[in-house]
Amino acid sequence: MYYHMIAFLAGFLLDLLIGDPHWLYHPVRLIGNLIAAIDHKMLDVSGIRNEKKEWRAGIWLVVIVLSATGLVSICLLLGGYVLNPVAGCILESIMTYQILATKCLKVESMKVYERLKAEDLDGARKAVAMIVGRDTQNLNEAGVAKAAVETVAENTSDGVIAPMIYLAIGGPVLGFLYKAVNTMDSMVGYKNDRYLNYGRTAAKLDDVVNYIPARISAALMIAAAYLPGKQFSGKDALRIFKRDRYNHASPNSAQTEAACAGALNLRLAGDASYFGKIVKKPYIGDDIRPVEAEDIARVNVLLYRSAVIGECLCLLILMGITLFI
Repeated sequence: MYYHMIAFLAGFLLDLLIGDPHWLYHPVRLIGNLIAAIDHKMLDVSGIRNEKKEWRAGIWLVVIVLSATGLVSICLLLGGYVLNPVAGCILESIMTYQILATKCLKVESMKVYERLKAEDLDGARKAVAMIVGRDTQNLNEAGVAKAAVETVAENTSDGVIAPMIYLAIGGPVLGFLYKAVNTMDSMVGYKNDRYLNYGRTAAKLDDVVNYIPARISAALMIAAAYLPGKQFSGKDALRIFKRDRYNHASPNSAQTEAACAGALNLRLAGDASYFGKIVKKPYIGDDIRPVEAEDIARVNVLLYRSAVIGECLCLLILMGITLFI
């Protein structure tokens, strides 16, 4: 347990300091490659479609990806600790660091901020297209800024707090299993003609594994908004969270978005274009003021505050468990 706590903290600090260097091949890309390979082999949409067959293929996708991810993670971690406890702790720290995405989320979103501040709208559209799934080519400055704020708010849960919770509970093995579920959902969990049946199991599983973490993430973001700083409103973060936390097709996605919208006194969400088609969505938050580039920097402050509070709470709980074992 002591080695686990050291690795848990070290991995978090490495993520804050280093982030995801572009020259380093990320393990999640391997998971993505596996998903793509299975998708190519198992999903045939060229002939007559069979709903049950596609659904069963989607179940096999989940089973194979989770089995492979879990097996590789266990072998690596056990191998490290069998070799030497210190080596195992170092390996666990590196694996923990690779699962978290705090700095990466900030760096990528701040690229949008920098392009907007330089009055380079085309550059800002291209930068935000790297971190969102919607069409960005026709967004104005406020639309680009809003898209960046929304993705940081949502990924505070998916990219930071949720994996942090699973890391605390089950170390890198459970952390990588969570990332595998999250990656499957992002690749095949679409409600379009191709993936509606095939990706259903991955999408539902992602809803399940994120249900509690999304709500914890929102609570942490509300707490972060109550910390000193006139640019945030903890009271409004709590109010909008209670009112708008289910204003999304997903039971989880609006949780942190609602807390963020209230904290920054913004209106987020609403209709958006995906693959050239307008998707109707309810709004989250009140239309008190227009979204601006500075809101990207502000939401990253909330991100970092939430991450630090979450890390500290997890460590305190782990220490408490260790004392009573």
